[in-house]
Amino acid sequence: MDRSVAGSKTGSDSSQATEAVSDSDGADGRTRGRLRELTERRSLPALAVASVAVLVVVFYYPVSTVFVDAVLIEGRLTLRVFRDILTDPFYFGELARLLAGNSPLAVAEAILTGNARLGIVGFTAYQAALSTVASVLLGVPLAYLLARYEFPGRETIRSVTILPFVLPSIMVAVGFYATFGADGTLNAALALVGLGPVDLLPSLTAIVVAHAFYNAPLVARITTAAWESVDASAVETARSLGASPHRAFRDVVWPQVAPSIFMGAALTFVFTFGTFPIVLALGGFELATVEVFIYRLIRDLNYAEGAALALVELAISLALLYGYLRYEAANTVESGGIRPQERRPLRPPSLSVRELLPRVGLAAYAVVAVVLFVAPIASMLYASVSGPTGLTLEHYRFLVERQTTGAAFQVRPGPAVRNSLLFGAAALAVALPMGVVVSVLTTRNYRGRTLVGTVAMAPLAVSGIIVGLGLLRGLVFGVEVGDWRLAVGGPLAIIAAHAVAGYPFVVRIVAPELDALDSQLTESARALGASRARALLDVELPLVWPAVVAGAAFAFALSVGEFTATAVLASGTGQYTMPIAIERFVGRRLGPATAMGVVLLVVTSVSFLLIDRLGGDRVGL
Repeated sequence: MDRSVAGSKTGSDSSQATEAVSDSDGADGRTRGRLRELTERRSLPALAVASVAVLVVVFYYPVSTVFVDAVLIEGRLTLRVFRDILTDPFYFGELARLLAGNSPLAVAEAILTGNARLGIVGFTAYQAALSTVASVLLGVPLAYLLARYEFPGRETIRSVTILPFVLPSIMVAVGFYATFGADGTLNAALALVGLGPVDLLPSLTAIVVAHAFYNAPLVARITTAAWESVDASAVETARSLGASPHRAFRDVVWPQVAPSIFMGAALTFVFTFGTFPIVLALGGFELATVEVFIYRLIRDLNYAEGAALALVELAISLALLYGYLRYEAANTVESGGIRPQERRPLRPPSLSVRELLPRVGLAAYAVVAVVLFVAPIASMLYASVSGPTGLTLEHYRFLVERQTTGAAFQVRPGPAVRNSLLFGAAALAVALPMGVVVSVLTTRNYRGRTLVGTVAMAPLAVSGIIVGLGLLRGLVFGVEVGDWRLAVGGPLAIIAAHAVAGYPFVVRIVAPELDALDSQLTESARALGASRARALLDVELPLVWPAVVAGAAFAFALSVGEFTATAVLASGTGQYTMPIAIERFVGRRLGPATAMGVVLLVVTSVSFLLIDRLGGDRVGL
């Protein structure tokens, strides 16, 4: 064959092979592109389905297994337990007498003569109302200080305003005992000035003050954001039209700030209505709320009555939560395009009465705030390094000795810290993506969005005891599916309980930020061919990233400090955490409990503040 012909043939074959490879690569590229497009288009619905499945498996199913005990008695369906609870004055006071058919006149006479009974449910609502009032009275002045004044350390104070809310309840209880107990710092200070000791534990006052310690910073955080969103131009316009400063505040500022105060109060009432560790530690069974009495019934193995009472509590809590979400949706105000009011220096530029009076009031508030917010933590710190003979490190030495020489059945600090951190990280890995997905679902415009939000936020309203018991009796003990028995280990159940408790807070932080975004940004991305998931990843999440990181801080800190469900699930196992260790120590000596409380405080505070700093200043609930 001629060389030129052979070369031509070889070149032709090579060209055809190249074209074939090119066509093959092109086909593979198109296939990969279609697969990627399909994956992006289906990923968000798939994540939504996965989130719902996780919620059903680790929350709704376990909780439902507990509630079955309330209606299935000796193999028969009955509502007898509910009827007994609703008509028992021990639970519902005078309302129970009405439901039992008593004369309304007799009930009214009991109320007018002061002989009316509140019942367990009535007392729970009463202490929640008192706690809400105290939280608002303490939180609103702090919001005013942060929103209207500039001073050194303002950003740091703003950053730590939410820290008490994520501090473990058992640690706060130890701090209150160290402050207001018979041998606490308050009585020590009174003795220095010749005053007699006061006995505040157990008491309703201690419960209300402890609830204010938790929730006043929450009210302040929500109200501060609203106060900073007041348009200075509107205030200046009112003043230019002749309005006095008081009138401008009443007609312009108050209508914009009041909804946030009411939202903070409503959220506080929801939280304090379902309180458990604080009431149990500072009030005992003498001042039992619904949650504490559920714990007592379950501890006494009275599952039917405990489950029925828990279901009644759940109905009340869900109704409160639904009302709060409706009110929040109706009063959310867009903050874009406003000019916030300038902050005034905290040090008065003049000595006029007008300049001094607000600052004198803030100084008095600072004294009260130091006593209520700083004293419990400071007292715990002091108690951890003090003893009968003065300052000592004996309590920390006890922790070290327990770690190195403690018996296998004893609680040791090292495993407690390790378990808390591992459970926190694992719970965060579940709670954060669930919270983001639920935030997306609850910020889309469709009918029934509030109802979906209420169902998704139900873990806020359900007793941690019920969640822990449901996981124990369901997933830990095992579920029979045909010939198989499916069961999970104690650590997985604890992680599930922590994730369920943490993800609603991710939703409460991320959802408002997503809802406030300009919808045209997402629509533009979709018009350019981006899928819904791609628009979320490339446009929305980068814009709300500080809120996502702040939600992660909440989820992690709440997991590290979770006590209620963990107390149920860790019983009889070695999977104890730092809060459980504190509870075990406090039953013996207060000193080691305060030392362990300091360790927990350091771990919780450092982790939360680090993540919160990464997330920036956009944290709310």
